[in-house]
Amino acid sequence: MPDYRYIIARAATGEVLHWNLPLTEVEFGPEKSGPGSFSATLTPTYARAMSDMLDDAGDAVILVERNSTLLWGGLLWRAEPQGSKLPVEASGFTSYLHRRFDLHGNLGGRGPYIEADPYQVIRDVWAYAQEQPDGDLQVIVDDTKSNAKTGTAKDPYTTSKSDPRNLGEIVDEMADIDDGLEWTETVTWRGSHAERRIVLGAPRLGRRREDLTFTTGANIVGDPQIIKDADTYAQWVIGLGAGEGKKRKVVVDGARNGRLRLEHKLETSEKDETKLRQRTRRERLARQILPTLTELDVTDHPAAPMEALRVGDDVRIRLHEPHTTYDGWNRLLGWTVRPGEGETPERVTLKLERPIKPEESGDDMEEL
Repeated sequence: MPDYRYIIARAATGEVLHWNLPLTEVEFGPEKSGPGSFSATLTPTYARAMSDMLDDAGDAVILVERNSTLLWGGLLWRAEPQGSKLPVEASGFTSYLHRRFDLHGNLGGRGPYIEADPYQVIRDVWAYAQEQPDGDLQVIVDDTKSNAKTGTAKDPYTTSKSDPRNLGEIVDEMADIDDGLEWTETVTWRGSHAERRIVLGAPRLGRRREDLTFTTGANIVGDPQIIKDADTYAQWVIGLGAGEGKKRKVVVDGARNGRLRLEHKLETSEKDETKLRQRTRRERLARQILPTLTELDVTDHPAAPMEALRVGDDVRIRLHEPHTTYDGWNRLLGWTVRPGEGETPERVTLKLERPIKPEESGDDMEEL
């Protein structure tokens, strides 16, 4: 069974408070464009540690180490006694920004932003937050650049001192901009220091992982639930561009596949016919996928070692279950780890989505 260690350190200085906190009922994991989460329980046998945990909420980070490799890190936010137990909760480092505000306007003079890269705005948010007294969480943000833009000469992206904006909400706004801006968090040992990093992906995180597979009989456990919902299915998509009447461009993209013909209308404001054709074809490809898999329970295995998982990657899943057969690519949105306890083995629940999704879902798409 893997060796887990739960380390508590001061948020600002990194000073270790506990090198091996005895926790049970642990669940943790990262996510795409979010901080991820951690929950666990501390038993009353460790009364001194319990007292420290109550005092350190909001001023400490918890690090999860598996076989000497850091898997997760975040801020301890809550420790509330419930009878003889002490449940504790933590969130990734970006949760800190939701407890901070832009008190100076335009992130201390870094804005207003005109045709700016949203990733630069995210870096400026972190720089502003961490330059304030007692605000340095020692978080490093990647220098990745994107092709997306925020703010125009007529309508710059600004924040006002008289109406302080929440810093976490600013980051969320940047990640919601078109072109697939995404981010996640990592934590890594650098000597005896745990490096806290925001990983940016443009236009998306991850890549197709030919080296990882999840297969029935090897590393898949439980009872996978495959959803086959034809409500959004279509082999033919009618793409409508900008304009009205005879001036409006109409593109039809379809493929016969032996099934009853189903159609979908895609409303856009595209003026360029080439771009309209690209969006229409992408929508058809997204809607021609019928099976959907959103979660999958797996175990650590040489075919897909836990330490090799990366948020945003596309992985191959092969199911040969009594009720269904499935072979396809799915994207990792994140996962939840439950370390083994006693006779209960370690288990990982993958959070999945299709590699491409219909535009109406509001999710960014990337044709693979």
